[in-house]
Amino acid sequence: MANRRRKLALVSLFSTLALVLAGCTPEVQRGFLPDSAGVTNHTDRIIGLWTTSWIVLLLVGVVAWGLMAWALIVYRRRKGETGLPPQLRYNMPIEALFTAIPLILVLGFFAFTARDTAAIEAKIENPDVHIEVIGKQWSWDFNYVDANVYYSGIQAQFTGTEENIMETLPTLYLPVGKSVQIDLSSRDVIHSFWVVEFLYKKDMFPAKTNHMYFTPLKEGTYVGKCAELCGEYHSMMLFNVKVVSQAEYEAHLASLAAKGNVGQLSTEYDRNQNLPGGDPEIRG
Repeated sequence: MANRRRKLALVSLFSTLALVLAGCTPEVQRGFLPDSAGVTNHTDRIIGLWTTSWIVLLLVGVVAWGLMAWALIVYRRRKGETGLPPQLRYNMPIEALFTAIPLILVLGFFAFTARDTAAIEAKIENPDVHIEVIGKQWSWDFNYVDANVYYSGIQAQFTGTEENIMETLPTLYLPVGKSVQIDLSSRDVIHSFWVVEFLYKKDMFPAKTNHMYFTPLKEGTYVGKCAELCGEYHSMMLFNVKVVSQAEYEAHLASLAAKGNVGQLSTEYDRNQNLPGGDPEIRG
């Protein structure tokens, strides 16, 4: 019996050490989210909310598992015992505890989530950059409103001869350190604008305009995709986001103008022309 208890204690000790040491890795510290710290002015907030939530829930789980193990060991049937053990019908303190703790957790998660959501969704009154992103089966159009130029994308083409398929995708350019407003709409069905490393996505509806507000803080190329099942080639509705210096951003806008992409792509290309609220003058 003593050897058995010693083995059980060693197993518990090593399991606890493995869990603690695993928590030291960067992946676990950010809750297995993408390495997005500092990418936008919102990503650190999102990482903090997520990792704090799962740490709290993990602690709750450890307490629950510990109580289960304790009950299994203390109240196990011993040699020579017969019949049922003493039954406990009511225990008001325990029942009140089991009601109060979940209520506190739910209210706490709601309060912190509401606080961070309000900060993420807060409107920027005078953004440095205003862009309209239009989803369509199965690609993207980008209107750079301030510069009055546009980019019209085509669906990802996988021919097997590309050296780097990501370089052939539609690419949205953003200047680093500048506040951005993105208007999101759709030409046909529901899509969802998702930049993975931004840790945020928002749906795009026909005849309605949603908005995103953020400031990109770190230069680089980020992966984007549609996050709403939108038809046969949904998986190929991909794009890139390049966060670049102001000079490179202005050079990109100039290159679009040089190609003749002057003006704005409008709702005249929408497949749905008879939706309520679909009039371009009142859309959004």
